[in-house]
Amino acid sequence: MIRHIVALKFSNDVSAEKKAALYRELAALSEHIDGILDFRTFANVSPEVPVVRGFHDVFWFDFSNAQVRDAYLEHPAHKSIGAKLVAAVQGGLDGIFVIDVEL
Repeated sequence: MIRHIVALKFSNDVSAEKKAALYRELAALSEHIDGILDFRTFANVSPEVPVVRGFHDVFWFDFSNAQVRDAYLEHPAHKSIGAKLVAAVQGGLDGIFVIDVEL
């Protein structure tokens, strides 16, 4: 299983409602891509503010394997929501941190 973890540094003007709408779009990807096992969103509650560096929002997908993850990465719906996320964070791609781990 692959856990695809994404930390986000949203722009200050992005409302909670806008974040929720983006997360709903991400969650809906499971309707388009077989092998997505789970999707979760979290607030980063770490007290280590200097290390957090503004990445206060996190989501992850669990994929059954690397092939499903790769299909997700290339899927048009993922690319569409990805562009929306890049537009909603501080500094474009600098406002997104991704790590994939094998569980």
